[in-house]
Amino acid sequence: MTEKRYTQEVFDKLEGLYPHEGEFLQAVKEFLDAIEPVIEAHPEYRQQAVLERITEPERIISFRVPWVDDSGQVQVNRAYRVQFSSLTGPYKGGLRFHPSVNQSILKFLGFEQIFKNSLTGLPIGGGKGGSDFDPKGKSEQEVMRFCQSFMTELSRYVGPDLDVPAGDIGVGAREIGYLLGQYKRLKGPEAGVLTGKPIPAGGSLGRTEATGFGLVYFLNEMLSQVETELAGKRVIVSGSGNVAYYAARKVEAFGGVVVSMSDSNSAIYDANGIDLDTVYELKVAGRERIAKYIETHPEATLYNGSVWDMEIEADVALPCATQNEINASQAEKLVANGVKFVAEGANMPSDSGAVKVYKKNKVYYGPGKAANAGGVAVSALEMSQNSMRQRWSQEQVDGMLQDIMKNIFQSCLGACQTYDLGLDYASGADIASFENMVELMLIHGVV
Repeated sequence: MTEKRYTQEVFDKLEGLYPHEGEFLQAVKEFLDAIEPVIEAHPEYRQQAVLERITEPERIISFRVPWVDDSGQVQVNRAYRVQFSSLTGPYKGGLRFHPSVNQSILKFLGFEQIFKNSLTGLPIGGGKGGSDFDPKGKSEQEVMRFCQSFMTELSRYVGPDLDVPAGDIGVGAREIGYLLGQYKRLKGPEAGVLTGKPIPAGGSLGRTEATGFGLVYFLNEMLSQVETELAGKRVIVSGSGNVAYYAARKVEAFGGVVVSMSDSNSAIYDANGIDLDTVYELKVAGRERIAKYIETHPEATLYNGSVWDMEIEADVALPCATQNEINASQAEKLVANGVKFVAEGANMPSDSGAVKVYKKNKVYYGPGKAANAGGVAVSALEMSQNSMRQRWSQEQVDGMLQDIMKNIFQSCLGACQTYDLGLDYASGADIASFENMVELMLIHGVV
């Protein structure tokens, strides 16, 4: 009988252990497939059990969050912190407050975070956390009480040199502020325990924009590699929160035209370019639905559904909403409508079928773990500023962000060249980060 490939053996074991964790298994399978050339070149990795060690979290903390709503009713939510890997430094990764949150989603996000953080070249490990609490429709007092209860338990497991959470879906500057206040009450003043803080609370200038700006800096490197540029290109952006909005702003700054944006209910299309000032008022400054855009821009088209189901001619797609938002048939539609470049602002927004469509049709594809790493990179810069009791200017932070995104792109490209992968940046990102991790793993010994 032919011996099973090491990568398949590891995946089969994980599938048997966690059959219900679909998102986590998807992320692991895509990663294991990508690094197969490295495993073939290093058969000794099986004896060292490097894959078993890198695919199992160092620990998972699961806890309840009791809180009292405005009517006096006690509510209880479930919460988690997945501390996946500290090989490269303190655990680092966001907190997500959304009804969809479960252990599978947080394990997938934490697993992706390991490699994303490694690609930045900064000393941060990988983790993720959150709760199935939904801030939408809650009063300010309810959000505050929930955050205080959440941090009361989480504070046992985080710290500036141990685990430094940040924001994610449902966790913005407001929530980070309440979480930080409760941590201070329990542990004393230490701004460095969280990143993505409001500026007066020790946040970094440029952090709010970092994921979206960094995404476009990475996209520019992809375009440059095939001797073209963003100017004049039509761009579809999904989402309309911070990542999507600031990506759209940077696209506009480089001369691109953002023709569509969306939220969880609907999408808008404007052939002449979306009015980003209106999007800011509705979605970033306010908490309105994107559908209200039509009230002041009747020339635009409103679509009740996914932006990826619309018939839009474009050159570039920037999925910035959530995981698995693009499937294979939607990816086929993008190709048919002229999209040649996809760069991900969200984490794993293209499912496995969509990624196969990109590769089959030679779409240049920047995976989230590389293309959206700007946010966590500037979070690490925020940690540095907190440690040094300094604040860098917006220009300094943006300059460092541009350098980091260029270096990430070069790491992906270098792995592509080493393993003769063409311009398969997804595999290049996995390989480059995996090689970093294995080197550290062997240095540390069996721990």
